Amino acid sequence: MDEDRLSQTFAALANSTRRAILARLADGPATVNELAEPFELTLPAISKHIKVLEQAGLVRRGQLAQYRPCALEPERLEEVASWAEQYRPVWEARFDRMDNYLRQLQPATRGRSSR
Repeated sequence: MDEDRLSQTFAALANSTRRAILARLADGPATVNELAEPFELTLPAISKHIKVLEQAGLVRRGQLAQYRPCALEPERLEEVASWAEQYRPVWEARFDRMDNYLRQLQPATRGRSSR
């Protein structure tokens, strides 16, 4: 796993507008104008966000006549998911410990409510 590329991907994902753009692109390709519709931002500002996503490898721009529709590049998101997956055993172990603790509390709680 390329650490610099992963850092670039996380930096791009750190902005809520860019995450919203990715969510929109998950539904299919869109033009910059279409991507800008839900935001109160200028087209140059949206283009700047798209450029950051493009540099991070999360978005690619195509060529369709005079339009350059943007499309999601899911491979980088898979790298993020793989990185996060390595911590799954840690959080699953913590949930298991919490389940055990909650089970221990249940008889004590039942006893108090019946008094």
